[in-house]
Amino acid sequence: MSDIAILKEMIKESARVSLKNGKAKKQVILNEPWPADYSVTIDGMPDDDQVVVIKADAFTSPQAVFIGSKGECKRADFVIIADTGKKKVILCIEMKAGKGETETDIIKQLKGAKCFVAYCQEIGKLFWNKENFLKDYEYRFVSIKNIKLNKKLTRSNPTPHFFSELEILKRSGSSFQFNDLIQCKR
Repeated sequence: MSDIAILKEMIKESARVSLKNGKAKKQVILNEPWPADYSVTIDGMPDDDQVVVIKADAFTSPQAVFIGSKGECKRADFVIIADTGKKKVILCIEMKAGKGETETDIIKQLKGAKCFVAYCQEIGKLFWNKENFLKDYEYRFVSIKNIKLNKKLTRSNPTPHFFSELEILKRSGSSFQFNDLIQCKR
């Protein structure tokens, strides 16, 4: 059983985002519900059996256990896990309608999404008995801001802007290509 199939068995359907048919390939629309009320479209998604899109912030905050003084209770909005056969990638995405929070807050949210994936990885190893579950996947961290202000398709910049130790890719807009988001790194 593939890692993606296990994740789809593991994660409730209500915490996942389904792919839709796009112009040429599949696409996913990442919605932030009211009162935020905005969305981001990612075109060129892999096939359904190669990808799972998870609403990471649907995972209940562990505030009952952790103090939260270092941001350990935060999570990014979405996690996309894909295995295309050529590339294994985990894309953590934090979205803000406007300029958003400070870079420090965004870093905490993206780190929290990475912790969520690590938790899923341990569940796959221990409960699905798959020792190499989510092994050899590369992380990509993306901060998307100014979503409501820029409605055009946003392509990868040849000199992308990164910040922090996580190598976070900063983007503005509401429409992106999957390959542009996963290819960008220092």
